[in-house]
Amino acid sequence: MDGDSLIGFVERVSGDAHLRVEEDLGGGFVRLRTSEAERRQAVQDIRSSEDIVIELLRNARDAHASQIFVASSKEGDARSFTVVDDGDGIPPSMHRRVFDSRVTSKLDTSHLDKWGIHGRGMALFSISENAERAFVQDSLPGLGTSIRVVTDLKKVGERKDQSTLPRFIKGEGSEVAVRGPRNIARCCFEFAIEARNSCRVRLGSPTEVAAALYEHGCASLSELDRMFCADPSKLPLAKRLATAQDPADFASLAAGLGLDISPRSARRILDGDIDPAPDLLEAVVIEPADGPAKPKGGSRRPHAACGPSPSFDRADVDSLKRSTLRAFAGFADKYYLSDDVEPSVRIERGRVVVSVPLVVRDDVP
Repeated sequence: MDGDSLIGFVERVSGDAHLRVEEDLGGGFVRLRTSEAERRQAVQDIRSSEDIVIELLRNARDAHASQIFVASSKEGDARSFTVVDDGDGIPPSMHRRVFDSRVTSKLDTSHLDKWGIHGRGMALFSISENAERAFVQDSLPGLGTSIRVVTDLKKVGERKDQSTLPRFIKGEGSEVAVRGPRNIARCCFEFAIEARNSCRVRLGSPTEVAAALYEHGCASLSELDRMFCADPSKLPLAKRLATAQDPADFASLAAGLGLDISPRSARRILDGDIDPAPDLLEAVVIEPADGPAKPKGGSRRPHAACGPSPSFDRADVDSLKRSTLRAFAGFADKYYLSDDVEPSVRIERGRVVVSVPLVVRDDVP
C-alpha cells in the first residue's frame, strides 16, 4: 500500500483530526498544521487596540466564560488591557505556549461570529507579535484566566476618540442602528450584544473593574467563606478580591490579577465609594429615532442599594471584637489555631465585617 493510499485508509477509518494536528500539547491544547491554520484565516489581522480587545473577548467566550471583566487604561503612548474571566482556565504548562502560533484548544469547535472564524490558533500569537508585552497573568484549569496586554500606540494605533460611548438608535421593525466612533467601548458593547446568550461583559478602568470583581465575589461567596478563606489562590480568579481583609490585602490580590491599584483606591472600593464597571448589556439604552432616551436607572449610584454605612462608637466596636473573640476561642483549639489574636472590624456596603487572623499555635509541630 503506497503512502497516499495509507493516508486515505486511515482518514476513512479514524477521521481527519490527526491530519490537522502537528503536535498534541496536553491539557486539551494542540498545535495545528500550517494548512489548517491557513484554512481558518480570520477576517482581519491585529492592527489596532480595538482588534486586540475583540480577540481577547472572543478568546474568553470560547473558553466558556460566563463573566468577562475588561480593564483598559492609557498612560502616555502605552495602552494596557487586563481581561479576567471565569472560563475553563489554562494549565500552567501552557501559559507561555498559548501565545505560540497555531496553538489552540478548539480543534473541532472553531467559532464563527460577525468577526470571522475564531479557533485557528493565531489570535493570541498575533497579539503577542504586535504588543510590547502579552502574557497570562494567572490561570488554572477550572478557575478562569487573567491575560495582560500592553501595546505601544505609536506601533499599534487606536481611534482617537476613546471617550465617546456608542448610541443605539431604534430603526424600522426590530432593527437597531449603532452610532459613534468604532472605539474600544463600542467594540465591547457590540461583542456584549453578540454574545449575550453566553456571557456578560464589564468594561472600565482597573479600579472600576476591581470594584466589579469585588462585587461579583461578594455576591457569590458566603460571609464565612470570605472571612475564613485561608488560600484565595484556590478560588476562581473572579471571586478572589472578595476575600481581602484590608486595603493592602486587596491591592495585593488585585495585583495578582494584573490590576494595579493603590491601597487608597482599595480602601475606597471596600468602603463602597467607587462604582463598579458596568454590565454593558444593562447599560444599553435604545433611543427613539426622533430623540434621545432617558438614561437607565436615573442617577442613583449602584452602591446606594447596598444599605447604610454608619460610624460606630469605639466602645461598641471593642465590644463586638470581644464577643467575636470569645466565639472564636470556643473552636480555635480544635483547628490548632491561636486565640491570642486581635479581630478587626470594618463597615462596608451596608454590612459589618469582622475579620479574625488565623494564626497556628506555637506548640503545634
